[in-house]
Amino acid sequence: METREKILDVAIEQFSRYGVRNTTMDDIARMMGISKKTLYQEFKDKKELVNATFSAMLERDQEKMAFLKDSGTDVIEHLVKISKMMRERLTNINPLAIMEVQKYFPEAWKIFEEHKEQVIMTDFVNILERGKQLGYFRSEIDAHILARLRVNQIASAMEPSNFNNENYNLVEEQMQMMDHFLHGIFTEKGREAYQEQQAKLS
Repeated sequence: METREKILDVAIEQFSRYGVRNTTMDDIARMMGISKKTLYQEFKDKKELVNATFSAMLERDQEKMAFLKDSGTDVIEHLVKISKMMRERLTNINPLAIMEVQKYFPEAWKIFEEHKEQVIMTDFVNILERGKQLGYFRSEIDAHILARLRVNQIASAMEPSNFNNENYNLVEEQMQMMDHFLHGIFTEKGREAYQEQQAKLS
């Protein structure tokens, strides 16, 4: 594995666990067992490292979703596996990191905003249209409007003000909203298939 990729692996793990501001370039270099000079040869400053780390996280998630889509899973199995993947991602990230990126690293947050519009929106529209064709989702729903609704739900759950509430649980809120969203558009066939898949993968 190239040095740059190894640095990104360490940065993803450290930023996710401890937050972005609490993790210094010194910390990354020490965890890597390299000098700061070597680290700065790969990334000119922390801002560039944060941007690259955020991009790498999104790219890896996108690759996982593409693999699921290309692995022959049907719409319902795909949705259940995406839900599981999302739970794992959110469980392993400190909400502090999300707040800090929004507040102190707007360029990195812009990467997420673009990913949300260009990738997540497109994937949801495709899933919804395919699910309608297969009879899993109500035929009268507008895939673009419902995809926008779901994307907005994801964004609203990450509003910095939410994290001021010590009882706020990002993972459970996202899972509950996803479940509510799906049950609002399922046909009976879709609901039964979804419950069967959840039972298989639980």
